[in-house]
Amino acid sequence: MRIPALAALGFILASGLPASAQQSLSQAVDGVDQKVQPSSLRDLSKRLMPAVVNISTQQTIAPNGLPTFPEGSPMERFNEFFGRDEDGFQRQGSLGSGFVISADGIIITNNHVIDNADEIEVNFSDGRVLDAILIGRDRDTDIAVLKVKSNTPLPFVDLADSDHAEVGDWVIAIGNPFGFGGSVSAGIISARNRDLNSGRSDDFIQTDAAINRGNSGGPLFNLGGEVVGVNTAIISPTGGSVGIGFSVPSNLVKRISQQLIEHGKVRRSWLGVNVQDADEALVKAYKAKGKGGVIITRITDDGPADKAKLEVGDLVLAFDGQAIASVREMTRLISDEPIGKTVPLSIIRDGKARTISVTLGELQDDDEATPAQTLPDGPASSNDLGAELAGIDDDARRRFGIPKDVDGVVVTGVSARGRSFGKLNRGDVIVEVNFTKVASVTDTVSRVETAMTTPQQPLLLRVKRRGDAGWFDQFLSIELTRK
Repeated sequence: MRIPALAALGFILASGLPASAQQSLSQAVDGVDQKVQPSSLRDLSKRLMPAVVNISTQQTIAPNGLPTFPEGSPMERFNEFFGRDEDGFQRQGSLGSGFVISADGIIITNNHVIDNADEIEVNFSDGRVLDAILIGRDRDTDIAVLKVKSNTPLPFVDLADSDHAEVGDWVIAIGNPFGFGGSVSAGIISARNRDLNSGRSDDFIQTDAAINRGNSGGPLFNLGGEVVGVNTAIISPTGGSVGIGFSVPSNLVKRISQQLIEHGKVRRSWLGVNVQDADEALVKAYKAKGKGGVIITRITDDGPADKAKLEVGDLVLAFDGQAIASVREMTRLISDEPIGKTVPLSIIRDGKARTISVTLGELQDDDEATPAQTLPDGPASSNDLGAELAGIDDDARRRFGIPKDVDGVVVTGVSARGRSFGKLNRGDVIVEVNFTKVASVTDTVSRVETAMTTPQQPLLLRVKRRGDAGWFDQFLSIELTRK
């Protein structure tokens, strides 16, 4: 049985209103007007509660070295106290929420609710407890799909079109906070398109409806009784709700869950590049127009971008005809395209506009390749750049940990009053100036001096920078009009 959307919302209609006003209200209700504040959520909650479930899991953990008391020993009862069975294995559980999306028992929840679980039980509001099997999960979006068997059709809810959800719309969250089960909280959509830096697909709905531990995987409903999001995360200094909760939008949930049901995994398109955001100054340094775009910083060997002859340093302005404002937007556009599709990329290379067609592959892993470069060396400093530079010899490689396949000139210091302050870091290796490779410090200084003849055009540097995951490319714009 499908949980029906609110057909009347009778609690909004006041009997004392004129007929014309009642008709206007009735029309708004028929369209499920999210701007109308309900006087009560009682009827809506009753309708939806049967399709919302509590999820409990059990995980077996290998012995941790603590003693297990033998059977019949006076201390045997302490095995259970420490959470261990007779073989010394520990049992660890977790609690979360979920909701049914089909009468035959398909359930949506968060991946982190069931991660590493050996057993998954689904508890319904009518007291039934059913064992669940894992259909598939996606760590990137934190979505998992479960399946239970029932002798009778199960109550279920529909996924909304989250593109129509707007800031200020009323929403309610139903779930299992702190294991209490069947709890309802209400609020509004506070923001859209939130990025929590938790994955390549971050696009969260923010809500002030109370969401706590145990609400994970539960539904966020609109006033039409449709799921507009899956409650996934909170930001809180205390661990409890402070009115900042985040839900995965239902349209993304719909796309991910369909793939998990059909394939058991999510198949994503893949370009085979690493990119960085291009700010307005970088775009200007590329002699391009606009305020957005991304710069390719790494290309995977034999990947789609490599086969299409894209290059590190290319500024990508549009993907398949759609302007790109950020790395996150490009990632989303690539993921939305079918595997094997050939798409045009509008790029700027060496200050010139080009269009390159790329056939998208299938993402298998996050292998990344760093392009090798071979360049000579030489010593000196650049007053125009405001950075002390040196050639790369064996001593410099030891001091700064520079790999053998990275060449150029190394930054040994940055003046606090120089143009490069806040851009270049000590230990950076400059490999290109305005799209041209540099072979020595003298060469670098000369190219900076040449750039100074047109100070209105920012200087573009390509550097190798050391990070937690190794050396990577970084593109920097230096304003030559600033001293």
